[in-house]
Formats: sequence, C-alpha cells, structure tokens
Amino acid sequence: MPPPRPTHFDRSIIEGSLSRAVWRIAWPTMLQNAIGGLQGIIDHALVGHFVGFTANAAIGVSWQIFLVVIVFISSLYAGMSVLVARFAGAGDRDAVDHVVGQAFLVSLVLAGGIMAPVGYLLSPRLLLFVNAAPEVREAALPFLRLMFLGGIGLLTFFLLGGAFRAAGDPRTPLRLGVVLTALNVLFNVILIRGAGPIPAFGATGAAMGTVSASLIVAALGIAAMRSPTAAIHLPSLTALRPDWAIIRQLFKFGLPTGFQGVAMNVGGVFLLRFIGALPQSAHAQAAYAISYTELFSLITFTSVGVMGATAAVVGQNLGAGKVDRAWQAVGVSSRIAFAVAVGVGLLFVTIPGPLLAIFGVDDPVTGALGRSLLRHLAVSGLFVTVALAYTGALQGSGDTRSPLYISIVSQVLIPLGLCALWQRVGTFEPVDIWRAIVVGHMTRCLLSIARFRQGKWQRIVVDVGQRVPDAPRPEVT
Repeated sequence: MPPPRPTHFDRSIIEGSLSRAVWRIAWPTMLQNAIGGLQGIIDHALVGHFVGFTANAAIGVSWQIFLVVIVFISSLYAGMSVLVARFAGAGDRDAVDHVVGQAFLVSLVLAGGIMAPVGYLLSPRLLLFVNAAPEVREAALPFLRLMFLGGIGLLTFFLLGGAFRAAGDPRTPLRLGVVLTALNVLFNVILIRGAGPIPAFGATGAAMGTVSASLIVAALGIAAMRSPTAAIHLPSLTALRPDWAIIRQLFKFGLPTGFQGVAMNVGGVFLLRFIGALPQSAHAQAAYAISYTELFSLITFTSVGVMGATAAVVGQNLGAGKVDRAWQAVGVSSRIAFAVAVGVGLLFVTIPGPLLAIFGVDDPVTGALGRSLLRHLAVSGLFVTVALAYTGALQGSGDTRSPLYISIVSQVLIPLGLCALWQRVGTFEPVDIWRAIVVGHMTRCLLSIARFRQGKWQRIVVDVGQRVPDAPRPEVT
C-alpha cells in the first residue's frame, strides 16, 4: 500500500525560530533561481560565442516581450499562494488542493486559448514596437513565436513552485528547477551550435531547448503532485470543474500582482525603445540584455526567492493568527537578501570584464556599455533586494495592490519620465538610462518599506473561515 498522506503541514513556519523558518524556505528557492539564472547566462554565452551579439540582443528583446505576457498569466499563482499559505496555516489540506486545481485549470485556458494563438500572430508587431534593429528582428521572431506556443510548460513550472513553497515545501521546486536547468542546458548546447546530424539553429535553438525542457519538467511536476506524501495534490484533471468562488479569489489577489508584473515589464519594453533610439542601438541592446537581463538576475532571482519565502512565512503566520511573527519575518528576510546583493554587487564592480567575457563580448563598444551598466546595477541591487523582501511580506498578507501602485510609480513613471526628460533637454546617452534604472529601484525600496510600516496589511481578510485578528504593532528595534 502507498504510504499515508501526512495530516499536518510543517509547523516550524508558525512556531520556533523565524530566522530558520525564513531561511529553510528561502535557500532552496534562491538556489533554484540562481541555477535558473545560470541557464540564461549559458544561453547568452553560447549564442554570443557561436552566433554573435545580434543574437544576444534578439534573445534579450524577445524575453522582455514574452515576460509581459507570462508574468500577467502567472499572477494567478500569486493569488493562489495567498490562499494556499492561509489555508496551510489554518491546517486545511483539502482547501489547499482545491485552490491549486483551480489555478491549474484557469492557466490551461489562458495559455492555450489566448497566449499561444494571439502571441504567435502579434510577434512581428511587438518586435517593431520595441525598435529592434532589422537584423535583431530577424533572429528574434522565430524565438518569440516558439516561446508563445510552448509557454504552458513554464507556466506550469511556476504554478508548481508557488504552490509547494506556499505550503511550506521549497525542496520539490528546487529539484524540479535543477532538472529544468540541466535539460535546458543540454538541449541548448546541442540545438544552438548543432551536433552531429542536428543542424545549428542559433537563437531559435535556445527557444526550442527551453520549451522542450519546460514541458518535460511540467509533466514530472504533475506526477510529483500525485504522490501520497506530497505537500499538495493536484485533483484528477477529469474531475476538475470551475469553482467560480475560488477563481474570483485567485483574480482578486492575483490580478494586482499581474498588473504589477506587466507594469514592470512594460517599463522594460519602453526602456528598450529608448535604447533603440540611441546611436549604435544594437550594441546597447546587447549590453542591456547581458548585464541587466542576465547578470543582474543573480541578484533579482535570489531576492525573488527571499520574497517568496517571506510571503509564505507571513501568510502562514497570519493564517495561524500570529501577527507579531509576520512583522518580524520581513526584517529577517531583508537582511538575507541585502547580504546577497552586496556580494554580487562587489563582483560587478571588481571583475566586470571577465563577467562580460563569459558571453563572448569582445566588441569594445558593447563591452564599455556593459561595464558602465554593471557599475550602476551594483548600487541598484542594494535597493531592489530590500524592496522585494517587503513586497513579499505585503503580497503574503494579501495586500497585492500596494506593490502594484509602487511598481507603476517606481518602475514605469519615474525611469521613463527621467529618460524622456533627459532626451529632450540634452545629449541623450546610455548612462542616462542606467541612472534612471537606479533611481527607480531606490524609489521602490523606500515606498515598499513605508507601506509595510503603515501596518494596514495585517487587517486584510482572506476567506479561510476566520478573520485575521487585529494586533498592535510591535516595537521596531
């Protein structure tokens, strides 16, 4: 007989040391995201060495566009995580499984019915919109279309990661992430450069490898959820029926996060338009793709891991009625994230040349732009990493609207407004865009801390059959 399913979730999140609770969830996610970032670095390194900087720009531009769509759809998983964490904190296992099943059902409909066909048709226009150079558009179009068609694999992977982490199990997503990265690297080494009878597909091969690896891992993840000992179970696909009450809750808490993600990535798309208007725009887009999209991900991806851990710890403690622990968790997580940003930022400042050389950057213009951007990102990372910790605390409590408003101000209005101003009043150079990025991240950090300290998040009610008690704000030491 199969082993019996556990009747209780891990209670160490709502009892005992907060530092251990945050770190226990954070480190597997940080490691998983770092490994995932390594995958992107390898992709860019391969195309940089075997195709050229135009292919780097093509992948960077395509990912920026694709992320706008996939981040919006995966916002459902933010809503799912809020509900799962509260239900797990309250010990309601059946409700956890039901929420995950509904999130999976809705994502299937959105990915297969909207993202794939609409994304495929609009890809040429989207590449024109970001001012991609003609040679960049030629390489980017097949990449972008393949990602839209096969994006359901990545969406399922994100769903699994969010569900398991919110339930207190960060190690299953880590194992799946390691497999995803290993398969992706293997496929891309073969498909980008070619091997034996398999021709070299260049940048398109990177998309082929990503889609194939993510679909395989999605299938493995669904199989893992069928295990009797899994922290969460996915109901049988044939038994899934829409539960509109749950679906409304998913959108209620998830849509603000989706709009937040869209706002941030739309801001990135418009930054690409500014970059595309620069002299030698292909060099600047390649520097942006390598330094910001890939190398800076070593900070953001690990910080996103801390953000997810903070959301899970805050959500579960609120579900258990332990508001004081939710207050304390964000201080622990922000210190962890800041330490990571300091370490990576030192690398950006001290060895920018070797970091860029990993991607085959031997062009002096692209190299100079990349080194300049890395210096700015070393400072920017100190602010964004703390901002993400506080964002996780807000989202884990169910306050998903405040991070949306903060992101619109800090990641869209301020950086784009500064770029537009500097473009009008003087000679517009890449360093002006780099400075706008730093100012945006500083603003996001300050606003996120200020919003959390207001304490309104602790009175948000999530439908778990109980009302979160009001509690006095503890002394901040």
